[in-house]
Amino acid sequence: MYLNPTHSSSDAAVAAQIVREQPLASLITTDEAGLPQVSHLPMHLNVDGQGAWTLLAHMARANPQWQQLQARPQALVTFLGPNAYMSPDVYADKARVPTWSYVAVHCRVRARLIDAQDAAAKDALLKTLIADHDPAYAAQWRSLDAAFQQRMLAAIVAFELQVESWQCAVKLNQHRPEAHAAMHAHYAAGTEAERGLARWMERLGMASEPASQGA
Repeated sequence: MYLNPTHSSSDAAVAAQIVREQPLASLITTDEAGLPQVSHLPMHLNVDGQGAWTLLAHMARANPQWQQLQARPQALVTFLGPNAYMSPDVYADKARVPTWSYVAVHCRVRARLIDAQDAAAKDALLKTLIADHDPAYAAQWRSLDAAFQQRMLAAIVAFELQVESWQCAVKLNQHRPEAHAAMHAHYAAGTEAERGLARWMERLGMASEPASQGA
């Protein structure tokens, strides 16, 4: 993605936090004609001891995109965090224009599909995602009839995405410190997405007041 140096972050901890807080990713591949295809999938991030990233995910077998991953393993995965409009009213100088604030991570990946017959590996990946979002469901899944579990596992394609590189954008008007207090006050009193941006301003030392709770 285009990255203005002012808004680019090379902090792996910041990028990983965006991915984990906003796990619904856009997986972008190309078809045989070279046209982009997109699926929106929840993903789990693993970071090993050397700092290498792996994303775990699955899709319905009925979705033909897995065949594109199989044929052309390199793909792009994007994560979009909180984002919202910002009015130029936050500036004392009125010769300003509106902007849009956001945090995002883009990952260039190489896919490895899990063998369709490896039910144990698919089940382990599925349980990892369950643990992220609904740990209590794990017991219910284990209690289901084995034949039903097998049918459900057969209906998905599970895969690992080795992250070869990533980019992180944190666009919060870092270059306009005179407006940070007004921006933070506006976002902290706003929608869920706006409150999320206020918390990012706090994490980055751009605000002194905590955002309102409830987001």
